[in-house]
Amino acid sequence: MMAERFVIKGENSLNGEIEVRGAKNAALKVFIASLLTDKEWTISNVPEIGDMKTEIELLKDLGVKIKREKKGVYKVQTKDIKKIELSSDWVQKIRTSIILAGPMLARFGKIKLFYPGGCFIGKRPIDLFLEGLIALGARFREDQKGFWLETKGLKGTTFIFPQISVTATECLIMAAVLAKGKTVLKNAAMEPEIVSLAEFLNSCGAKIKGAGTPQIEIEGVDSLDEGNYQTIPDRIETGTFAILAAATKSKVKIINCCPAHLEVFWTILHKIGVNFEIGEDFVLVNPSYKLKPVNVVTHEYPGFPTDLQPPLTVLLTQAKGLSLIRETIFEGRLFYTDILNQMGANIIMCDPHRIVIQGPTKLYGRRIVSPDIRAGISLLIAALISKGESIIENIEQIDRGYEKIEERLQKIGADIKRIK
Repeated sequence: MMAERFVIKGENSLNGEIEVRGAKNAALKVFIASLLTDKEWTISNVPEIGDMKTEIELLKDLGVKIKREKKGVYKVQTKDIKKIELSSDWVQKIRTSIILAGPMLARFGKIKLFYPGGCFIGKRPIDLFLEGLIALGARFREDQKGFWLETKGLKGTTFIFPQISVTATECLIMAAVLAKGKTVLKNAAMEPEIVSLAEFLNSCGAKIKGAGTPQIEIEGVDSLDEGNYQTIPDRIETGTFAILAAATKSKVKIINCCPAHLEVFWTILHKIGVNFEIGEDFVLVNPSYKLKPVNVVTHEYPGFPTDLQPPLTVLLTQAKGLSLIRETIFEGRLFYTDILNQMGANIIMCDPHRIVIQGPTKLYGRRIVSPDIRAGISLLIAALISKGESIIENIEQIDRGYEKIEERLQKIGADIKRIK
């Protein structure tokens, strides 16, 4: 398969409407949660992205029947699961595979997993998953290639997360749904995607209370029913498009979104001086010319999202003065700033967790390589505000998280092409 790349000519003002797709991190988890029942689920507003396609193939390899009804709508049925050992080829491509341990243990009592792959940001240890599942009654054994988890029946327990983890919270919610008795999860993550998952599982017969708070209580049930799930809008895409509009000094209306999921983010944009209006399901960003520096610390929800830190860094290269960003979630997430410096930015890395941005600086087009999903979309924004032409390679990383991004940007005036 030939590698594809983006060719972008910068310094174009954009104008028009751009629609937010379904949340990647919500749809991925609901597809996995389908393993909790043999009933059919209909999942709508599914983003057509690389990570979604990879997970669908992984589930099909297990025997899950997945039918694409039309764009963004899928029928999922897990009645005829063929095996409980995941193919290492698929597991290495997407790290959310570890979450399958929750529903597979709950329903089948056994799973073999290889160590997950996917993004290269930080090591992202799976200790929290294992500790939580063992607390629920799973047994763990390891070999050279991976590990087995087995149980004669999961039982409710109280588990305190030593650190907040979205994916571990989701995994244990799914495991506890079919466990015997009551499970209490303390210091749980509170992301909107967790609330959405819990509300949908409840509509199928689960008994989950407290999702969206630090303490979640799950009363185990015997089985789940069929259901229809509408994927919530992607809040990271919403914020990314707002930053893109502000950085390019454009008037862009972001539609089909949920601004209420980004309250801290909007506070930061207001401090920077971005001119925007918020509606119930849209955000209108107007041209913003006098951007101010700001200090930002990434934090678990409802704090400033780590996935919006790279795009924000690009925006702050255009603000007048010194900005400080502290990354507290992922190791190694700031290394993309070297590429921005090659484009003309003035960013100093104080240590692996902190950067100082001196702005405003003129950016210039270059040939660059996308290192991961969020850094990739940030370099795309940088290319759109740069003088001259940029070529971005390894764009499959961007495709993992953003559906047909070049086509959507072309509709609002971006000069971007996908070529082989």
